[in-house]
Amino acid sequence: MGPRLVSVSISFGGMLIFAMMLGLVSDAISEKFDSLRKGRSEVVERNHTLILGWSDKLGSLLNQLAIANDSLGGGIVVVMAERDKEEMELDIAKMEFDFRGTSLTERDLQVSVSKARAIIVLAEDGNADQSDARALRTVLSLTGVKEGLGGHIVVELSDLDNEVLVKLVGGDLVETVVAHDVIGRLMIQCARQPGLAQIWEDILGFENCEFYIKRWPQLDGMQFEDVLISFPEAIPCGVKVASHGGKIILNPEDSYVLQEGDEILVIAEDDDTYAPSDLPAVKDATFIHITRPARKPQKILLCGWRRDIDDMIVVLDAFLAHGSELWMFNEVPEKERERKLTDGGLDIERLLNIKLVNREGNAVIRRHLESLPLESFDSILILADESVEDSAIQADSRSLATLLLIRDIQAKRLPYREAMVSQVHGGSFSQGSWIGEMQQASDKSVIISEILDPRTKNLLSMSKISDYVLSNELVSMALAMVAEDRQINDVLEELFAEEGNELHIRGADLYLYEGEELSFYEILLRARQRREILIGYRLADTEKAVINPSAKNERQKWSLKDVFVVIAEKE
Repeated sequence: MGPRLVSVSISFGGMLIFAMMLGLVSDAISEKFDSLRKGRSEVVERNHTLILGWSDKLGSLLNQLAIANDSLGGGIVVVMAERDKEEMELDIAKMEFDFRGTSLTERDLQVSVSKARAIIVLAEDGNADQSDARALRTVLSLTGVKEGLGGHIVVELSDLDNEVLVKLVGGDLVETVVAHDVIGRLMIQCARQPGLAQIWEDILGFENCEFYIKRWPQLDGMQFEDVLISFPEAIPCGVKVASHGGKIILNPEDSYVLQEGDEILVIAEDDDTYAPSDLPAVKDATFIHITRPARKPQKILLCGWRRDIDDMIVVLDAFLAHGSELWMFNEVPEKERERKLTDGGLDIERLLNIKLVNREGNAVIRRHLESLPLESFDSILILADESVEDSAIQADSRSLATLLLIRDIQAKRLPYREAMVSQVHGGSFSQGSWIGEMQQASDKSVIISEILDPRTKNLLSMSKISDYVLSNELVSMALAMVAEDRQINDVLEELFAEEGNELHIRGADLYLYEGEELSFYEILLRARQRREILIGYRLADTEKAVINPSAKNERQKWSLKDVFVVIAEKE
């Protein structure tokens, strides 16, 4: 049986009353909130996941929690928000996902905050500062619960600048996920490496493989290079080092010897689907002396304006090669842009690798877009513009219109290969069709669209003319993952950061020769000689990557058109 979903509403309006209510929850566990309930029933839940707040991300979040709890035989999710209970239940019923046995209890509930195993504080849709201020008050109230909290608090924040204060108030109880910052960094990573968005969806969601941390005493004394091939159904990625206060080290040295108390970070299908076994016989890896070409300067276009664009510029400056250009195209006047960037903490004079080029215009007006050299950009990032981000549908409609206009303009400026025929979902488009022209344009540059509503994803997937980042869904996945295991937040933070390790998509020519027959383990050992951890691959004739493949010691023939997914130091 899947998780039960229980809903709670607070029907009186004020933010202050909401915070006071949270602060009094512990004292009132043994009392009845007659004034807050329409019925007389009283239930106190234990070991549940408590969600405080309501936003567009709720549907995706509930879906991920339902999947996570499904393998455990079910769980309890409690939603508590300042909305009418019947209204909440109606909206949840309309959400398009499988509850996997989850049942909706139609009654009011007295929530035990102290007995929740995890509390998720959702950011409100709308003004970022107001949302984060509310989150801060909520965390302050939760930390004041007299009985204490049995679980941890996962706080979704809207602005990176507010993270320090929330961590200061929440202390060791709090894990933060800064939604805008996460998506901004993912967009940059995906723009540099087409196809990475799908990899992140696979790893962040609970439907495929994800991160797990567990202690295996039988591995004590073993070197990490042997640990790597000790799990037939998982891929070790790091070590939680007991002697370093439980610090998680991603991609450690092969020579690291596991000590008593150390735990292994792996990518696996589920917590109970993997275990170490005897070391397999793997042929020694032959190193292929191929030097990766030096990074080349790139030309990037940012369409739209978001409140943390100054942080995105800093990240781009760290990732891109010297001599790169960053074009910013939006409706914010140039003088006002400079002020906003400076107020956000950006010192343009200190940018080392990129030159900023400002252009003013509306990204949904064709003649404005035609003023840009759209055929010359290596990557184009279409942001959910700050002016319409309060409405997911409106923001997505604008992003989709911008995408289609850009691709059409690019197609008209590129010589069209008449031999190209596009195949989409089994149906073919004629050689002169617009979709074929746009797919040719997509070969020349990558477009990453920030998408807020999952339904828009389907439109982009059908067209195959854009990679994408599905904001709400990816943030919901991260929130659910950190709620299930707070340790994973450290892993995600490193993979999103400018320094340390990140996910990379590599060409097959770095590891093998055309037609060579190798097992996954043999390629993994070759990747280790480059200080990389191989976690999956995508064959040339397929559209989806395979993460944590089975039969890792069985040989198969590979092509130089195949690509591999690795965890490696940032370049």
